[in-house]
Amino acid sequence: MPRPLLYLDVDGPLNPYAAKAQQRPEGYTTLRVPLDDTGRRGGGHGLRRRPLRVWLHPGHGPQLLALDYDLCWATTWMADANRWIAPVLGLPEFPYVDFGDALLAERPDGVHWKTAPLVAHAAGRDFAWVDDEQSVLDDTYVSRHHPGRALLHHVNPRIGLCEPDFDALAGFASAQRR
Repeated sequence: MPRPLLYLDVDGPLNPYAAKAQQRPEGYTTLRVPLDDTGRRGGGHGLRRRPLRVWLHPGHGPQLLALDYDLCWATTWMADANRWIAPVLGLPEFPYVDFGDALLAERPDGVHWKTAPLVAHAAGRDFAWVDDEQSVLDDTYVSRHHPGRALLHHVNPRIGLCEPDFDALAGFASAQRR
């Protein structure tokens, strides 16, 4: 039986962007990601905007790797998560969900724009999704459209991932093995 997938968002779970703006959370480091004149991460030509401030906790990398999951980025960062986020956390490159046309597209039914692409990507495989934006509508969608087990785990974007979150994820993964 394959390990479950762990779909991992960056902003909220790993980067507690909603924490007090001038008070970096304890244990976190600050990363400044250049933005180009269109607001895209990574810079390049036409740098005009102030860099994006990202807070990351280097201890999260080993904790994520210790979980019994196959990790996959599920974030607007997509491939950029491997360039900017993974090195700070000491993570190897992971696959990412390419959201394509669904990226930030509002749905009329209120389901989060990531939900259907994640269900499609999982292709029936058990998964946990760590994010700060899921709702009951997403739980309902997943239960109706995904034949495997799924955990939609909400993380407070003021706090980011903490021990109870890792415990919940470990519990979900170990329940699959029973």
